[in-house]
Amino acid sequence: MKLIHRVLMIAGAISLLGLFVFPMWSIWLEAPQYPKGSELGIFIHIDKVTGSRPNDLENLNTLNHYIGMKPIQPDAIPELEYMPIVVLILVGLGIVAGALGKRWMIITWLAILTIAGSVGMYDFWKWEYDYGHDLDPKAIIKIEGMSYQPPLIGSKQLLNFTAHSYPAIGFGFIVFGAILAMLAWWLSRTKSITPLAGAKT
Repeated sequence: MKLIHRVLMIAGAISLLGLFVFPMWSIWLEAPQYPKGSELGIFIHIDKVTGSRPNDLENLNTLNHYIGMKPIQPDAIPELEYMPIVVLILVGLGIVAGALGKRWMIITWLAILTIAGSVGMYDFWKWEYDYGHDLDPKAIIKIEGMSYQPPLIGSKQLLNFTAHSYPAIGFGFIVFGAILAMLAWWLSRTKSITPLAGAKT
C-alpha cells in the first residue's frame, strides 16, 4: 500500500474520535403545546444522554412519569460505560491497519465496525422498547394497549406527541470513517494485466 492509502485508513480510524465530541443520535418530541423551536429533545452520546436544552431531560422525565415510563437516568445505562472503550479499540485497530498497510486488515476493520454498529443499533432498539413498553401499572394516565416506544429512525405519533428519531452529527463521523477506509482499500488494489495473445512483451 502507498502512503496515501495508509493515511486514508488512519484518518478514517481517527475520525471516530468525533464521537467523543458530538452526539450519535437525537430524539425530538413535537406537540401542539410546544411552539416551533421549543420541542423537547435529547441527544445520545457514546458516554451520556443529555437534553437539547438544560431542562429538556428533566421535563421529558416529568412527562414520562404521567404515562408510567421509567425516568431516563444515564448512570443506569451500562452501554454508556463500555461504548467509549469499544470506540477506542476501533480507533486503535484502524491505526494499526493503516500503519501496517495490509488490505485484509482494512476489510477486517470494516467488518468489525459494521458488526459493532449493528449490535449498537439493535441494543438501542431494545432500550427504546424497554422504555416504551415496561410501564408502571399505577401510572396517572393509562390507555389500554398503548405503548410509547419511539421509532428507531423516522417519526411516529404517540398520543398528542410526534416523536422524531434520527442520526446526529457523531453518526456522520462513523460513516465518514468507513468511507475513508473503503477508499483506502479500493485505491490500493492491484490490477493484473494479461497480455493479448500474439502481442509482443
